[in-house]
Amino acid sequence: MSLTAPDPAVLAAVEAAVPGIARARASDRLGLAHDASHYLLTPQAVLVPESAEQVAALLRTGLPLTFRSGGTSLSGQAVSEHLLVDTRRHFRGIEVLDGGERVRVQPGAVLRQVNARLAPYGRKLGPDPASESACTIGGVVANNSSGMTCGTHANTYRTLESMTIVLPSGTVIDTGAPDADERLRALEPALAEGLARLRDRVRKNPDSVRRIQAQFSLKNTMGYGLNSLLDHDTPAQILAHLVIGSEGTLGFVAEAVFRTVPAHRLAATGLLVFPTLHAAMAAMPHLVEAAPAAVELLDAESLRVARTDAEAGEALRSLAVAEHAALLVEWQESEEELLAGRERAAGELLPELELAAPAALSRDAGGRAALWHIRKGLYASVAGARPSGTTALLEDVAVPFPALAGLCDELTALFARHRYERSVIFGHAKDGNLHFMLNERFDTELERYAAFTEDMVEAVLSRGGTLKAEHGTGRVMAPFVRRQYGDELYEVMREIKRLCDPDGTLNPGVVLTDHDDAHLRDLKHVVTVEPEVDRCVECGYCEPVCPSRDLTTTPRQRIVLRRELAAAVAAEDRALARELEAEYGYDAVDTCAVDGMCATACPVGINTGDLTKRLRAERHGRAARQGWKSAARHWDGVTRAMNLALDTAAATPPALPEAAGRAARALTADEAVPQWSRDLPRGGMRRRPLPNADADVVYLPSCLNTMFAPADGGPGVMIAFARLAGRAGVRLHVPEGIGGLCCGTPWSSKGYADGHEVMAGRVRDTLLEATDGGRIPVVSDAASCTEGFSHLGLEAMGLEVTDAVAYTAAHLLPRLAVKRRLPTLALHPTCSSTRLGLDAAIDLIARAVADEVTVPQGWQCCAFAGDRGLLHPELTASATRAEAAGVLAGDFAAHASVNRTCELGMTRATGKPYHHLLELLDRATTP
Repeated sequence: MSLTAPDPAVLAAVEAAVPGIARARASDRLGLAHDASHYLLTPQAVLVPESAEQVAALLRTGLPLTFRSGGTSLSGQAVSEHLLVDTRRHFRGIEVLDGGERVRVQPGAVLRQVNARLAPYGRKLGPDPASESACTIGGVVANNSSGMTCGTHANTYRTLESMTIVLPSGTVIDTGAPDADERLRALEPALAEGLARLRDRVRKNPDSVRRIQAQFSLKNTMGYGLNSLLDHDTPAQILAHLVIGSEGTLGFVAEAVFRTVPAHRLAATGLLVFPTLHAAMAAMPHLVEAAPAAVELLDAESLRVARTDAEAGEALRSLAVAEHAALLVEWQESEEELLAGRERAAGELLPELELAAPAALSRDAGGRAALWHIRKGLYASVAGARPSGTTALLEDVAVPFPALAGLCDELTALFARHRYERSVIFGHAKDGNLHFMLNERFDTELERYAAFTEDMVEAVLSRGGTLKAEHGTGRVMAPFVRRQYGDELYEVMREIKRLCDPDGTLNPGVVLTDHDDAHLRDLKHVVTVEPEVDRCVECGYCEPVCPSRDLTTTPRQRIVLRRELAAAVAAEDRALARELEAEYGYDAVDTCAVDGMCATACPVGINTGDLTKRLRAERHGRAARQGWKSAARHWDGVTRAMNLALDTAAATPPALPEAAGRAARALTADEAVPQWSRDLPRGGMRRRPLPNADADVVYLPSCLNTMFAPADGGPGVMIAFARLAGRAGVRLHVPEGIGGLCCGTPWSSKGYADGHEVMAGRVRDTLLEATDGGRIPVVSDAASCTEGFSHLGLEAMGLEVTDAVAYTAAHLLPRLAVKRRLPTLALHPTCSSTRLGLDAAIDLIARAVADEVTVPQGWQCCAFAGDRGLLHPELTASATRAEAAGVLAGDFAAHASVNRTCELGMTRATGKPYHHLLELLDRATTP
């Protein structure tokens, strides 16, 4: 392989139009060449504009542009060999309007974050795609997103009120403005006149009207939304609704205003298992009459996969799947009486259905979550188990409901005919919308894929269906648009493209194409790299939770750059390999917080931090490994030395230690020497044993208590927890040698395996004795330490460490009397507390000490990550920027977290003192 250098003339034109926004390093280009689709195109550069005005300036250059935001699209519409415009970085505005009835959003806002802003009003956006945790409004509009419950009545097309569009000419039109049509006619007369002409052309053609009405009675994202020409009269509204689903080929949506829908707070869910697919389909008309919010189909192969899910119930696990199928049904309401009525009606209906197993509805949150986990986990189960080096394809189609069973049968037969194994069919049954998965090797099986596609196209179109229901036309179905709509409507689409984008500069090759084999070009060949990440399907779900996403790279980019590096090495492109290796060090290894949040979002459970730890380990020389191993043996002395260093620095004029730190970092490396800054506290308090033969709890105060003094005005969590335990009548035992104990995270995060094992052995030996062989519970007072202990092999010895917050919520809080409460509290949960499942315990304690508790908008991992915030302060600054703005916009009486280094990171970001939450509880319960 060889990476072609970007055209200097193109880069010069960009720089002249909008200076400083082009990113043209190999890592920048290759890192964003990958999206969730099975296509791969490398852009000449990645552009990062900050405003609609800058986008307009780019468009006026006449250079080919492709807009990309979340990168979760599956049909190839977000990759380009030209210029790729990143609209996620700076277009994240969310403004709630009319008490939540409407919302104004920019294209980089993540759908889940928009719904979080609407939640206090009991509202949400209508579109509810499965990718809602990562997809952005730009993609929601560009693909006319729908989802599991919104059908066609509450999708993007139906709920979008207006948008601000930047046209390829640079003209900006707000379609919600009273003078939108006059402005469009004045600034773009050919476009305004042409849209009116096409409207009349379509309406006067009965065959066109019939075709459009039939096609758009289904979920349909093939081609352009020609229903706009029937549903709307004025040029501005026709344009706005044509842009919906146009996949960035007609203009740039700078912002959009949506009408919201109710977010129902009550739900009842059940899994109905049928002996055959046809029995399930026969039940559908009766189920649809009962008006469920969702009816999800799982075919026999899906059920075989679902049986192996850890959350599958006994009935499902014991099912001997033959030709079975299942429907996952859910009713949603906002009022108790309404849902009870739905349940009564369903209770009368279910016994009348031809079921293969007893069925009942449940409101239990855990049971409902398990059922949806199984449904949503089908993709993860199949994709995660695919052979290394294959690409996972998730396709979707829709047909009129009566044709659904026949299509399922034919797809199953096609899988067998073309030798696709473990291909599952699932989808939104009440919408006639099916999803199916294939695992493919494009390097050896391209002819098979081409033949399957032809057969699948015929199977869908012969049933009056659409080849893309939700995922957008993209590149994968662009060659088949004419076949689906016919010559006349295809020419109408061509004319729409010519009117809006006469020079064809927006997203060339997407939606419409002149190449019959476009779906077989530029396919992604997945390289086997390393076991930590080979299962990655490049979906991008990890990206919104990654704290380094706005500074350097995301987990997906870390993985794809490893794949690109491996491909360069295999192709003997040494220059590219050297360039990628050099850029990867800082971009991917140094600035990874190793916080593991990516694993919480990844559908196949990849923790990219595991890769980072191994890569850091490979950097270490023998002297460094021995030094950290020695540190593990003498940890008490090491922590006290750090304590002394902080005390010394605090007693010195700040400019001196800051200058000394900068000089040392210049002589060595940023990774070797932390940067002291004047916002750091003094050293903390040495941990000392507290023997108690009658103890109820073995308490392991964190070494962070020794290294860092508490925030001003607070006693620190070590004293606070001891006081709380005393008031609750709980006896603590702090074991001998506590000063030399640690959770092991300093070694594991840096990749020092030998030192980690030394510490693990000491902790295991100490706790076996202190807990009387595991009889007495163990408590840690820092969330990151609690998580660190879970990786020391304690469970195999019958030992478990509980976080002090969880222990306090369960065992101390019920025995405590709150004497005084705060009016308001800003709360920063940590990445470790999230992964440990401490949210409920944290919320319980927070609400015990404060009348109003707020987790600020923009919350995420602070990326202080032990000493990462000292080694790379820019990482924490980037990670905390949005949350800090939310904190500073409020007026809070106190600020709290559950880990000392996170408290330091948030204090640095906001200038507000952050205390451990248990310090506030101590204060609230002090007599």
